[in-house]
Amino acid sequence: MKHGDRLDVLETRRRFVKVRAAGGAEGWADLNLLLSEQQMSDLRELKESAAKLPSQGMATVYEPLNIHAEPFRQSPSFFQIPEGGMVDVIGHRVSPHDPPPAPKPVSTRRAQAPKKKKKADAFPFPLPAPPPIPPDAVLSRAETPAPQAPAAPLPPPDDWALVRTRTGDVGWALGRMLVMAIPDEVAQYAEGHRIAAYLSLGEVNDNEKNQTKQNWLWATASFHQRPYEFDSFRVFVFSVKRHRYETAYIERNVKGYYPVETVSLPGDEEKAFSLVLEDKDGQLKRCTYAFSGYRVRLVSQEPYQTPTALPEVRPVTSFAPSAPPVPASSSWGDRFHSWRKKWLAR
Repeated sequence: MKHGDRLDVLETRRRFVKVRAAGGAEGWADLNLLLSEQQMSDLRELKESAAKLPSQGMATVYEPLNIHAEPFRQSPSFFQIPEGGMVDVIGHRVSPHDPPPAPKPVSTRRAQAPKKKKKADAFPFPLPAPPPIPPDAVLSRAETPAPQAPAAPLPPPDDWALVRTRTGDVGWALGRMLVMAIPDEVAQYAEGHRIAAYLSLGEVNDNEKNQTKQNWLWATASFHQRPYEFDSFRVFVFSVKRHRYETAYIERNVKGYYPVETVSLPGDEEKAFSLVLEDKDGQLKRCTYAFSGYRVRLVSQEPYQTPTALPEVRPVTSFAPSAPPVPASSSWGDRFHSWRKKWLAR
């Protein structure tokens, strides 16, 4: 079956669901591979809301990778990036290894009042004092409880990337499985850090070598599972004299967030880019930098308003089987048995 095909649920058994396709074929499917009508509607809203988000760089995969509806490993997977496929990275989130447990249903029963004590249970007179312990009696010692095994440590959280395919589908993929598609001659200077975003800042023509190169802005993260996207950014320029890339500007120990994007300065031919950085007071500011040759300068800082959160795909823990239709020509007894069977199945 393809993504978007409708299925009729016939039976559920633990995490497997028996379904029937439109052509009449029946079989069993994993619950994590099915999406309800509500989830399909949520995915369409997420696709529409994320269509205008700027790309933080193209990423590729070395092996097929599942795209999930939610940033959890057990969430439904509705698409797969093929080996060597390309996607746009547009968001980031740190989520626990397992999804949070579903809230328990609130009981509708009334709280029972404490039972009243019967008069026969109360003693009408004080009990006599216990006899004294003989001096030669051997008292039993309390057994020392066995030491309990330490609780198993929780698995570390996962870095998830919100990706957008060429067809416009949007979903969540494990960040550690994505590799930013930046040229190797530039990526070799990452110093083991993860490249979180990169942008081109224009072309450079090397006439002596008869080649065209790009100037790059890229942001890197030295640690995983952080609420921010990057902690360092730098500008790489291609030197025509030395025929290699050199660092024109670098800033470390920052807390940076998406989006990282190029901007235009009115009345100025310099190229410019902006980043969202957190200051010492914990306030977010959009910082705009102008770039010309080897010169990078801070142009402006302005408060940054966090945009509206993207729609979430609400989880579904089970699928109710579709009730078979009752023929109109059936007798009253057949309709009663069908209704009784449906009622007892609740």
